[in-house]
Amino acid sequence: MKKIFITSILFTAISVLDGCVGNTGSTGNATADVRSKEIYEWRIYSLNDDGNALDDFFKTTLIPAYNRKGVSVGAFTSYKEEEVKLRYLLFVYRDIASFHKIKKEIWQDTVFGKAAQPFFDATAPNPVYSNFETFLCEAFDKIPQMRIPDKSRTLFELRTYHSPNEEANQRKIKMFNVDEIDIFDKTGINSVCYGEVLAGSRMPALIYLTWYKDETTRNEAWSAFVGHQDWARIKDMPEYAYTATNNRSKLLSPLPYSQF
Repeated sequence: MKKIFITSILFTAISVLDGCVGNTGSTGNATADVRSKEIYEWRIYSLNDDGNALDDFFKTTLIPAYNRKGVSVGAFTSYKEEEVKLRYLLFVYRDIASFHKIKKEIWQDTVFGKAAQPFFDATAPNPVYSNFETFLCEAFDKIPQMRIPDKSRTLFELRTYHSPNEEANQRKIKMFNVDEIDIFDKTGINSVCYGEVLAGSRMPALIYLTWYKDETTRNEAWSAFVGHQDWARIKDMPEYAYTATNNRSKLLSPLPYSQF
């Protein structure tokens, strides 16, 4: 009888603890377990040439190595040809522990090392890019895992919202979690992923990616958003005042080897 009583207490304690920790299959509400929130690593490469050698390296060597470790990678270029030639890579990690583990393991991957060495040897004396800028982001509670774009997509939009201070940045993230993403869903602004910038060259900030069938549907969606009654309701609410005072938008095209 005593053994049964002790077992019952242990079972109850484990059940309560499990409920407190949460379920990694979160549906994206404001109580999403931190372990279920993806980590996004944006890399923005400034090219020295046409980018063909770097594209080939990404396609045949770098991305397959990350795929073997469970990381999918999006690859993009500037939508407008007249802009400075850049390459945008988006690495999607399951969580922050995976990010740390894989960043260590990738350089211990002998298959990757053997395949990559010819590229490294050739480009060390003749660099194909001048540098790359990195932004490390944690997914929002509202969308803890990215939404895969439709295959009809031809245009992506990458937006960076810079806040005057960290408290304002937290209020802007709340604005997205509580209201703004829902309005996007209603007006045809198709969400891919949203991230609070944990480390980057411009902080405090958030970064998000959306997709569209083409530029016309993108413009129509934003017009619908600006005119939507829910946006009119929230845009001047005191709790959201001065939350994002410097916003940047980049239109991107997916490269043929992009995985979303």
